[in-house]
Amino acid sequence: MDLGLKDRTVLVCAGSQGIGLATARGFHHEGARVAICARDPDQLALAAAQMPGCLALVADLADPAQITGLADTVAAQFGPVDVLVNNAGGPPPGLFDTLDDARWEAATNLTLMSAVRMTRAVLPAMRARRWGRIVNISSFGVKQPVPNLTLSNSLRMAVLGWAKTLSQQVAADNVLVNTVCPGWTRTGRVEKLLGPGDADGPSAAEAAILADIPLGRFAEAEEIASLAVFLGSEVASYMTGTAIAVDGGVAKGYA
Repeated sequence: MDLGLKDRTVLVCAGSQGIGLATARGFHHEGARVAICARDPDQLALAAAQMPGCLALVADLADPAQITGLADTVAAQFGPVDVLVNNAGGPPPGLFDTLDDARWEAATNLTLMSAVRMTRAVLPAMRARRWGRIVNISSFGVKQPVPNLTLSNSLRMAVLGWAKTLSQQVAADNVLVNTVCPGWTRTGRVEKLLGPGDADGPSAAEAAILADIPLGRFAEAEEIASLAVFLGSEVASYMTGTAIAVDGGVAKGYA
């Protein structure tokens, strides 16, 4: 199937590893002009080496000035952004009574405001050209809260509310806004959360999670990326305002 992505300009935020990198590779495979950003220049260089012609830019998504500069640089080198993938490292775990205002503010700035600011930087050109795709990488926590992830559960719901509202405001301009909600995925961040296993098998935390997943395994990053690439394509032309779980069936609700 031709997804209609050849020569489209795609910006994948936090695209140097994990789901972000897998998503960037997916768009690159479809012939898009791919730009990625991340804070670690060494990791960014390793990621870019996997995608000839990729534009790799060091940027901190918690810094509004760097977001503006990022969008301007991509537009100058590749043309206006056609597809924006909003993605950022998840907030740290913690129970409610362990989280002070500083942690809430830092998490809000990265999880919610990076998506708001990044979208603000690219949306006017999308609306002017009457074509655009905004894909947010979120979590199945918006469908079913994840224990101990107070910040993530709360702020990813805020992103979902913003995205749904925005989708209704820009649909007439053929700008589509959708959200991918990954389940437990085999990434470096998840492995840090769960801790190491041993020669006899996974850690106790991982074993408990696996027992709750109907498919009985974690996702690979590429399985999440495939939906993100589809939603960023020409083919997904009648989908907007959705939040789709890719979670192996772990969320127990219907929606």
